[in-house]
Amino acid sequence: MADYATLLRDHVTLTCRSVDRIFLQAYVPKLQSVGGVCQFLYWQRGYGIPSSAAFGKIGDGFVAEVHRWSKANGVPVRRFVKGENKEAIARPLIEAAEREGGDGKVVLVGIAQEKTPVWRSWKAKGQEHAAHPHMEWGRQMAFVNHFYFYLWDPEWGGAFWKTNAYAPWPVWIWLNGHGWAQRQCERLGIGYTALDNGFRSCDDPEALQRICDRLGPGAVKSFFWRWQRRLPSPLTRDDLRAGYVYDLAFRQFEISDTRVFDRPAAGRAFFEQLIRDHLDVGRPESVSLIFDRRINRRTPGTFRTKVITKDVDPQISCYYKSSRIKQYFKEHRALRTETVVCDTRDFGIGRRVTAANWKALRAVGDSANQRLCDAQAADARPAPDVATFAQVTRPSTVHGQHAPGLRFGDPRVMAVMAAVVGFTHLLAGFDNPTLVRVVAAQLGCSYTSRQATYDLRRLKRKGLIVRLPGRHRYQLTPLGRRVAVLFTKVYGRVLAPGLAALDPQLPTDLVERSELARAWRQLERRLDRFAENGVAAA
Repeated sequence: MADYATLLRDHVTLTCRSVDRIFLQAYVPKLQSVGGVCQFLYWQRGYGIPSSAAFGKIGDGFVAEVHRWSKANGVPVRRFVKGENKEAIARPLIEAAEREGGDGKVVLVGIAQEKTPVWRSWKAKGQEHAAHPHMEWGRQMAFVNHFYFYLWDPEWGGAFWKTNAYAPWPVWIWLNGHGWAQRQCERLGIGYTALDNGFRSCDDPEALQRICDRLGPGAVKSFFWRWQRRLPSPLTRDDLRAGYVYDLAFRQFEISDTRVFDRPAAGRAFFEQLIRDHLDVGRPESVSLIFDRRINRRTPGTFRTKVITKDVDPQISCYYKSSRIKQYFKEHRALRTETVVCDTRDFGIGRRVTAANWKALRAVGDSANQRLCDAQAADARPAPDVATFAQVTRPSTVHGQHAPGLRFGDPRVMAVMAAVVGFTHLLAGFDNPTLVRVVAAQLGCSYTSRQATYDLRRLKRKGLIVRLPGRHRYQLTPLGRRVAVLFTKVYGRVLAPGLAALDPQLPTDLVERSELARAWRQLERRLDRFAENGVAAA
């Protein structure tokens, strides 16, 4: 089987495997049962009748504390409107905080009403008028206000912390592993160029990979407790000392494989060819190979491949149960493959954030990414090198100098290409007079030394020829040899004969000898018939 890195090694300048987005939920284990809730209200907080009304008082106090804390720290509070892009609103504020530096800063507190399960109590049947009624408890879905604390952290960069005022007071955290790796590179003095939240280039790729491999649950827990002490919370220090402590669980875990191309157009062509060749990766037998999991008729979930085109940026997604693997061409520079684990139990892994679970999830993601890429490499077809074609045929700027394009099909360009192909065997190279003589013979008309000088200059700036040191003689480069052969053969063996076969004035006896001409005449007749029938029907 072809190795993915081997297949792309000629065009990839940086490879980075890392944990990408991390979405966690913090929960208090002792508040997940009815007994734990009642003990908390009765014994810890001293409410004589444990009820959701008591939780309401705690929640009201927490909301007041959020507004007081925001005002005291100069943090703006904004109520989000339905449909607003929260991250787009917070991003410039986070970027400003990053430029200021420091030990971290909350830049915005956003309020949005969202649905979530909350503890609710009601009087038991027959206890409606009792002085001290027995209360029934249950978890119910409700639309409640959530508070988004958008912040910049010196270890992680941009992040958000979301919670609400309703028991059991869950906390949701969004972090980015690439952001953490960028901060570590800055701390160690390793230069890099960012690609959105990832890496476009790095002065020390091996050190970068070691940094990405070092990220683990310890850094996540350190972030949580660092900000838990700084942000408002419905739980007091006495509650924490009594054992009402948060634990962390995975809600979403992304593992990415990024390959940065030296020529983006070539990389994009490669990716779009992969889409055409692998639209069936969502079939159960393919998903089984990619995720290394057995799938049978009783396996839940929908297995499918979906290609999403947003503007002109395609994305291919393959689904396995509640998880998926996706590929896209990031910012027109890098091929990104991501395994997104939305339920760790899809792979028999626990949800708690522990070293063992983290390592297992990372292994699942790295393995799935590599399996998909290796499967694609095994039967990948060569993608058209549109980058080289555009570089040669269109005007460009090379080292600050204008390089006119070499238009395919232009008689003079085709004659020059045919001429330089004939000079490949000359060890001493060729010169201006030799080019003039051969091109003039090819064109059958005048071709001056001045025109040859112009053509030699653009061939040199396009990298198709090089000048021999100290001499006015030139040799073809490997790129020039490939381009000249391609131009000459395609024009002489494909385009010209093909156009001749499609000529409507071609004699009938010649049409009968050409399979292409016969097929074209038949197509034209059927198109004419179809058009005539359509007009008659109208």
